[in-house]
Amino acid sequence: MNLIEYPDRDMAYMRVADVLAGALKQCLLVHPVASFAVPGGTTPGPVFDVLSAADLAWERVTVMLTDERWVPDTHARSNAGLIRDRLLQGPAAKARFMPFYREGLSAAEASPLLSEDMAGHLPLSLVLLGMGADRHTASLFPSATGLAQAMAPDAPAVCAIETESQPEPRITLSAPVLKGAMDKHLVIFGEDKRRALEEASGKPPLEAPINAVLEEGQIHWAA
Repeated sequence: MNLIEYPDRDMAYMRVADVLAGALKQCLLVHPVASFAVPGGTTPGPVFDVLSAADLAWERVTVMLTDERWVPDTHARSNAGLIRDRLLQGPAAKARFMPFYREGLSAAEASPLLSEDMAGHLPLSLVLLGMGADRHTASLFPSATGLAQAMAPDAPAVCAIETESQPEPRITLSAPVLKGAMDKHLVIFGEDKRRALEEASGKPPLEAPINAVLEEGQIHWAA
């Protein structure tokens, strides 16, 4: 486990933002464009606040979500709203953003169209991940409807997911897409998340989806 510990969360926010900015800059030195997949939720917001000010060629970066709640962008639970408010600000406002939600379509109906849209951005240049105490990452929830398809080696790039633990359907990048990213980083905070990650070791991916995607990635942790 490539685990980096920080003395506090504020230090983690700053350092992770620096690491991500450095990864994007390095990618853009050798590639004309970069694709950057990011999570929603509460954890990455402060990282985005710092990262948005990074001096790099944001106009050559395409930002997309690792997963999305199937609600309009204006909804309070929309991950896209978080990205626009916290990441796509300042210099980072020049980045191209690919939201997932499609008005008038269900998550299942939209997933083939979104998979087509993703084709030109694979493999992903950089992925930032979170993880729940149940060891889910993106919207790859244990026991979710659609999980087996999203975890399969031949899974489409984007899959619809439904789980009883969440109030709305979701869309998620599949496990092969996340695993295939050129650079992967997981940020977790608190003893419960660290314990969940340690307990995930050796469990089959369907029980601990984080195991299916984090190979050779870096883990950033603070209490």
